[in-house]
Amino acid sequence: MTTSVRTDPFDVLLVEDDPGDVLMTREAFADDRINGRLHVVNDGIQAMAFLRREEPFTQAPAADLILLDLNLPRRGGIEVLAEVKADTDLRRIPVVVLSTSGAAEDILRSYNLHANAYVTKAVDFDRFVDDVRFIDDFFITVVRLPGR
Repeated sequence: MTTSVRTDPFDVLLVEDDPGDVLMTREAFADDRINGRLHVVNDGIQAMAFLRREEPFTQAPAADLILLDLNLPRRGGIEVLAEVKADTDLRRIPVVVLSTSGAAEDILRSYNLHANAYVTKAVDFDRFVDDVRFIDDFFITVVRLPGR
């Protein structure tokens, strides 16, 4: 099976307020196999401003993938997911929920709001980095996205 390799950079928006998880995600993106640019915001209000290219993100690129934590300050991940999937300009962006919660109600609520995947964050550094690399590799090299 032949997989096409993307040559254009892939823009990933990480919505995460935990500095340790941000650092581990940056580590995953340091891998030469990922042709992506990681953009980080730390709350739901910033996430929506980034996605809609509102101040202070007027020069932000269009996101190709959103990695979304559920437990966020100011506007929670569930609210962000609902807003993204209700917006005709944003709903096609794949959203992968990355959460420490493995609660059945969080998983069900996320999928009911049309999350593309739900991944429980690994507490082990190497496993977390591997999971993020796998997610990004899947969306960068395997999946065909609209407009790409």
